[in-house]
Amino acid sequence: MATSATTPNTLLLKNPTTRATVKPSPTHAFPTPRATAKPLSIKCQHSATTAAPVSSHTTSTDRLFNFAAGPATLPENVLLKAQSELYNWRGAGMSVMEMSHRGKEFLSIIQKAESDLRKLLDISDDYAVLFLQGGATTQFASIPLNICKPEDPVDYIVTGSWGDKAYKEATKYCKPKVIWTGKPEKYTGLPVFDELDQSTNARYLHICANETIHGVEFKDYPTVKNKDAVLVADMSSNFCSKPVDVSKFGIIYAGAQKNVGPSGVTIVIIRKDLIGHAQESTPVMLDYKIHADNNSLYNTPPCYGIYMCGLVFEDLLAQGGLVEVEKKNVKKAQILYDAIDGSGGFYRSPVEKSVRSLMNVPFTLEKAELEGEFVKEAAKEGMVQLKGHRSVGGMRASIYNAMPLAGVEKLVAFMKEFQAKHG
Repeated sequence: MATSATTPNTLLLKNPTTRATVKPSPTHAFPTPRATAKPLSIKCQHSATTAAPVSSHTTSTDRLFNFAAGPATLPENVLLKAQSELYNWRGAGMSVMEMSHRGKEFLSIIQKAESDLRKLLDISDDYAVLFLQGGATTQFASIPLNICKPEDPVDYIVTGSWGDKAYKEATKYCKPKVIWTGKPEKYTGLPVFDELDQSTNARYLHICANETIHGVEFKDYPTVKNKDAVLVADMSSNFCSKPVDVSKFGIIYAGAQKNVGPSGVTIVIIRKDLIGHAQESTPVMLDYKIHADNNSLYNTPPCYGIYMCGLVFEDLLAQGGLVEVEKKNVKKAQILYDAIDGSGGFYRSPVEKSVRSLMNVPFTLEKAELEGEFVKEAAKEGMVQLKGHRSVGGMRASIYNAMPLAGVEKLVAFMKEFQAKHG
């Protein structure tokens, strides 16, 4: 990609010892966004209650196409909006990073973020929405601690590394059972739901809705057989990528850093009747009731991360909601999978076609010795973080909501050129 003109920011990156000085104007307006970006209707607001809408998606010439699995690319218009508000948030005289989490300014931020998320997923009042910390991994312990007794049986479907880690953590707090695992097939498929041998008295059935490492995604969801059980889903890597019927689940949880924000925020959507039954030994910071009773403000939350999530939610709504977002994601994934499948075996996807992820696309090369060169040459062309997870190798392109179609098209063009050169 072309490099932008020299700015104080680029000088700072080239020489970290040099301080770039940008003087704010008397009205404390943030410096104008870089000249390489397309014109945007973004201004530093001077009203504590009115915000300019997040502008349409843009792609400037000085940014890489980042295919990282998480933390991952964020919408450029969201980043520019945050940039414009960084120094002085909407006339408050301070940055969001400086606000008291109990002040009226931040309360308006977290309340709007929750409201917009409820609109996106059509979350009813029967559910609480919590903004927590500790990543989805912390929820591996929080869930059994909150809705199980130590002797309670629970069921796990293990479709990849994250489902396996969730199961292993649960062994400390209840009696989990793996009722299906994709490990013998190297996590390339999903079970037939009707053939699952669910425990008759299981407290919950746990799934990982999208396995980030192995690229396997549930297109539909199993139904729990025990009428008193609930379905629990880790949706970290496909959260807000498509519509979901929340009413089918007792708990949905997700780390924000893949699809809806920066690292540091964990979102939990939990049916309210499941709150208030934590084991006596549950640490206070893992007790859902504590957080629900305090509206996610029991202690200082990840304020700036929540603010960023709020901007992403606003952006998703502006795109027309998750129905429209899913259409874009399907189109991007189809282009990439078609390139893999149409390569005559030069590129290969190990995942069964019916359960391929729209978010994380792992693939290998017929000539494995070329994989390092593929990653290196792609980086030279402005496409980074394509190396597969260390546990599986190969390549992986994470094409979350914020990855523009242009990024996928450029990757596919590069793949064809690379094959022509090395095929």
